[in-house]
Amino acid sequence: MNIKVKNSGVIEIQKYRDERDGCLCILEVGQHIDWDIKRIYYINQLEGGISVRGKHAHKALEQYIFCIQGSFILDLDDGENEQTINMWQDNKGVRLGPLLWHEMHSFSVGCVIMVIANEVYDENDYIRNYDEFKKLVNL
Repeated sequence: MNIKVKNSGVIEIQKYRDERDGCLCILEVGQHIDWDIKRIYYINQLEGGISVRGKHAHKALEQYIFCIQGSFILDLDDGENEQTINMWQDNKGVRLGPLLWHEMHSFSVGCVIMVIANEVYDENDYIRNYDEFKKLVNL
């Protein structure tokens, strides 16, 4: 996975396959990320051809997004470059840094998304209007 947009990147966490006993994926603070986790949330029960998630950017929040079951499409926009990523590997995540517009869609049946964040929820950190986002990144 090659990321070309700003304020993003790839994280690959440890994955252990135990044949018939499944897979174990491990993310550790200090080894995989350099900030304390303040919030973890997951998204499920999505309708593949209908649901669209995200549709916003953040002013300061740092997050990593993982597809821990199934697949989905992640669209990223840094105001200059756009990129589409097919998310399907449970041990590879994408950094959603500040001022990075992101949208998720085309969810497979049973898709589960997990996000880890460096801060608790703060509505004031959200940029929910695309035109406002474009103005902020083009200052």
